[in-house]
Amino acid sequence: MSHDYEDLGLVAGLEIHQQLDTASKLFCGCPTDRRDPEASVRSFTRYLHPTKSELGELDEAALEESRVDREFEYLAFDTTCLVEEDDEPPGRLDREATEVAMEIAALLDCEVVDQAHVMRKIVVDGSNTTGFQRSALVATDGEIRTEEGPVGIADLLLEEESAARIADRDGGVTYGLDRLGIPLVEIGTEPDVRSPAQARAAAERIGMLLRSTGRVKRGLGTIRQDVNVSIAEGARVEIKGVQSLDDIDAIVENEVSRQVALLEIAEELRARDAAVADPVDVTEVFAETDSGVIAGAEAVMAVRLEGFDGLVGREIQPDRRLGTELSDHAKRHGAGGIFHTDELPAYGVSEAEVAALREAVDADDADAVGLVAADREVAGGAIQAVAERAAGAIEGVPEETRGADEDGTTRYLRPLPGAARMYPETDVPPVEPDITEVEPPELLTERVERYRTTLGLDEGLAEQVAYGRYMPVFEEAVDRGVDPTTVAGTLESTLTELRRDDVPVDRLDDDHLLAVLGLVRDGELAKEGIGPVLTELAENPSPAADPSVAAEEAVEAAGLAGVDREDVREVVVEVVERNEAQIDAEGMGAFSALMGECMGALRGRADGEVVSEVLREEIGKRA
Repeated sequence: MSHDYEDLGLVAGLEIHQQLDTASKLFCGCPTDRRDPEASVRSFTRYLHPTKSELGELDEAALEESRVDREFEYLAFDTTCLVEEDDEPPGRLDREATEVAMEIAALLDCEVVDQAHVMRKIVVDGSNTTGFQRSALVATDGEIRTEEGPVGIADLLLEEESAARIADRDGGVTYGLDRLGIPLVEIGTEPDVRSPAQARAAAERIGMLLRSTGRVKRGLGTIRQDVNVSIAEGARVEIKGVQSLDDIDAIVENEVSRQVALLEIAEELRARDAAVADPVDVTEVFAETDSGVIAGAEAVMAVRLEGFDGLVGREIQPDRRLGTELSDHAKRHGAGGIFHTDELPAYGVSEAEVAALREAVDADDADAVGLVAADREVAGGAIQAVAERAAGAIEGVPEETRGADEDGTTRYLRPLPGAARMYPETDVPPVEPDITEVEPPELLTERVERYRTTLGLDEGLAEQVAYGRYMPVFEEAVDRGVDPTTVAGTLESTLTELRRDDVPVDRLDDDHLLAVLGLVRDGELAKEGIGPVLTELAENPSPAADPSVAAEEAVEAAGLAGVDREDVREVVVEVVERNEAQIDAEGMGAFSALMGECMGALRGRADGEVVSEVLREEIGKRA
């Protein structure tokens, strides 16, 4: 559905979270490399509870999180230290991470603070062993440009990354400590965004600036976008965890649609004098039910939603209804979801049971009924949450934090956090960042132009390389004298093709790539042999510690030791003599077919340009 965003009063802002590619974590000397959960050497468990702020206040979001009683398991690795386990005070802010944050501040045209003080932000979902996240404000008042106008940068924070969620299990969650503490910058914009397209453009601009430093991590999960969205008659909603830039405009569009739909529902509910009754135990109604879900439950709790008939099933986002919103709140309290009369009879619930349910809660035809089937304690908490969310539907759009789904829709997570979640970190001294020592890096957009005009790459390939994960390898190889087009083709085409053929190219580090490209530069390997040699290196790793030695061994193992010009001529003459009839008939027109035959015979041992030159000479002698 398209909207007039100006008429609706759309206001949006972004929070970009980007992991930094530093040697050490933010408050300890542990490495920032991710690990396979199977590599963990031990685990331990914790229960987390919210604490009061310095003013004696409890944050509402943390309080709701704590109402769900869960055990948190943490996987520790051979690199895990006592700081990560919260058994030792943190160290000082990592110097390298601070330097990268200053580079980013310069690119965002921000004002750096005189002193950066570390704060504690209460988080009791288990993602931090401490029950809080450490965060420091380092810069404010920046700006980026988009085609639809400037977008202000409200703040730039340097934070520790949370632990990685590995698995949900009965009664708890398992996290991995390999990710906990990786330096992270959080960039918050002003609420200057006025359209979904501008939201995406702003995120793309910030992403380009971050990657321009060459010091941020790449790959799934290393950058996350949160979006704050509201319309004039709606409410501010924070949408967490947008993984892809391609999803941002759809997320904003769908949230606007959701708020518009909720406002329409609220208006109709008020016109009906809608209300929400107290929950009722209706377990006896379903004593003989054929519904598998309900029959296996200890208790069934229901709530009469006066005047809600037909509205609980109304769609508010693609494939999500008001009933889905109510179900999200039930799930937060441990239930599997809800049933409601807009969708019953169904799921094994009979028409007679629906009639008995309505009678048990004193509902008439204008009312809807929601019900939860679960263990008695869970059912009681879940149905109360459903009743509270239904009451909120009469008011309009609630302020809340929501999670982004892969299809561009969102789901309820928790209330919006407040100021009560922040308080000073007394174990870490403040630092005085100095932006005057920072030299802003070349922007990726500028790099694309340099690759095109100075190095001779076409625009598409130049952009691929500049924005790609192998950009530092490209720069280093070209500095070492390797032909830029050869390097670009290897990194952006050859590796992609090998990956598609299931060659484990992730085993190749930068030094392996540089060593193979160096052999091409020195004439010891033909360009055509790059793929086979990289395949050999990836599939049969050499025990040699020196990447150059490993590359030379791979050339030998692949049977691609270089040949000189006379060896090439010998092979070409043999091919030409075998195809004399074709040459007599076609002359130089036979070149393409014979070139392929020559290259096949040489199997990547000779450079294509040399083969081409020799083949033309030999055809010319006979044509």
